[in-house]
Amino acid sequence: MKSVSNIFKILTVFLMLFAVIIFSAIIVADGAVEQEYKVISNSPLQINCRIPLSVSRCDNLSVDSKLYNTVGSKYDVELKILGVIPVKKASVEVVDDMYVSVLGLPFGMKIYTDGVLIIDISDVDSKDGYVKPAKLAGLNIGDFILTIDGKKVYTNEDVAQLIEASGGREMHFVIKRDNVIKNITLKPSLSKSTGLYKAGIWVRDSSAGIGTLTFYCPFNNVLCGLGHSVTDSDTGKVLTISSGEIVGAEIVSYTKAQKGTPGELHGRLTSTKYATFSLNCAAGVYGKCNNGLKGELMQVALKQEIKNGEAYILSTVDGVAPKQYKCNVTIIKSNTKTQNLLVEITDDALLSVTGGIVQGMSGSPIIQNGKLIGAVTHVLIDEPTKGYGIFAENMLEMAQSVSEQNLKDAS
Repeated sequence: MKSVSNIFKILTVFLMLFAVIIFSAIIVADGAVEQEYKVISNSPLQINCRIPLSVSRCDNLSVDSKLYNTVGSKYDVELKILGVIPVKKASVEVVDDMYVSVLGLPFGMKIYTDGVLIIDISDVDSKDGYVKPAKLAGLNIGDFILTIDGKKVYTNEDVAQLIEASGGREMHFVIKRDNVIKNITLKPSLSKSTGLYKAGIWVRDSSAGIGTLTFYCPFNNVLCGLGHSVTDSDTGKVLTISSGEIVGAEIVSYTKAQKGTPGELHGRLTSTKYATFSLNCAAGVYGKCNNGLKGELMQVALKQEIKNGEAYILSTVDGVAPKQYKCNVTIIKSNTKTQNLLVEITDDALLSVTGGIVQGMSGSPIIQNGKLIGAVTHVLIDEPTKGYGIFAENMLEMAQSVSEQNLKDAS
């Protein structure tokens, strides 16, 4: 009886250990699996995971099904450990080989916003003391003023002229706040010092800056870079662009990064116009290219092809010519399509010059095993040798959307 009891205890411990191992394996596998994947036509889905995963189609069709060869088709798969224990379901889209012209060139941005952006609210020195007409009306920093009394405003001067000519009567403002259109009534106050009517607002109508071009799509003439949105430096708001240009730039100097202080590339814009702005979004800036930009034609890696480990970035930190710099990449489990990689600069030459990732390097292509895997987007302020990156697959997906919209606009 005692031996039977011992055997039972051993089996219980074994089963408990087995359950813990399986549970841990499921957690690890789940963390490595995405909800959506793309595969090249005629290629099965293969997941890069420490835990061996099998892929089975939910429609029970065989791997040899013609659907694997049809570009644009979609299907669902179930991922299992050892072909038995289910982990997660995912959707798969069949795509063509994706090639782009990889750049790493510096570029400048001339941006004109949709309306004008309120960057500060101040007092007006009226005869009755200091007042805040804008605050009383309900205007906030970060609001975009679209129209005043039915007239569109494009510049700081437009706003000032309308308010100064108001005679102090109530004015009707149409604004955009967090992508919601609102109507505001504002009554300007007469400034004692200037003799002009004022609203107590400071606005900005345009922006400019330096970044890095990631790639050019020869098949749809879309140019993209930066890997993150352009935001206002004072408010942090994403700028809604009414028009703008992507132009050439030359890097003339830099500020080296230090812990707690971001570095920066300093450049001057050139007269070369690369593209007209089409979109400013979380995945970068995109434009319709006027002339094809020549870079190395390279295949875009699918996210499941990327491996933790060595890679290199292509960036310009001096002049106009990009150079290769070594780095390490680690895939990040993220619910967003913009923060996908942790990038650590390991190249001694770059570290000695910039101290790591600096402002202006955003958009620098990341290359691994001869394929474009992503772009640098942000630096970690307290650890400037490291930063974040976006999958190239996600940037290309947005570039294709921009191309489709350009075709609609042209028709």
